[in-house]
Amino acid sequence: MNKFTKSPFNSSLESGVRAVIILNFLFPKSVDLQRLVDFDYLVVHSADADGPDSLHAPAPMRAGELLVRRNIIHDGLMLMMSRGLVTRVPTNNGIEFLASETTNSFVGCFSAPYLLKLKERSIWVANQYGNTSNDELKNMMKSFFDKWTTQFQSIKKLSGDNNG
Repeated sequence: MNKFTKSPFNSSLESGVRAVIILNFLFPKSVDLQRLVDFDYLVVHSADADGPDSLHAPAPMRAGELLVRRNIIHDGLMLMMSRGLVTRVPTNNGIEFLASETTNSFVGCFSAPYLLKLKERSIWVANQYGNTSNDELKNMMKSFFDKWTTQFQSIKKLSGDNNG
């Protein structure tokens, strides 16, 4: 087994499929990896941004997710590029990713309830944040991180761990 096939959960396959769906609803806009990481987070945890119910249950310390998610999404994009579903494009801002000509047909085949919810949240993210500036998106994501850091400090105080 290679890194693309070890497990479908929290894998490059799962992240790649989410990236394809997100890029499909952003088309014809291309986005860089960081924006895609942020959008992936917002699709999975949409309730954090006052959106629809989140796809996944809220974990109390989600800040770490943003750190590990980047590599997994990158691997997922490489997998989806190898299948012709994502295109890498050079821009004045660096390398960005774009849905390919076959992406919409691929995404249109999804009918499982989870994937339909994923499509709904991807549409929501594209409509809500697709035209948000990088600075605005960065500040919003930072506010989530700040909130989780405060929650973590409160948990440490409650548990009596004052060593940090």
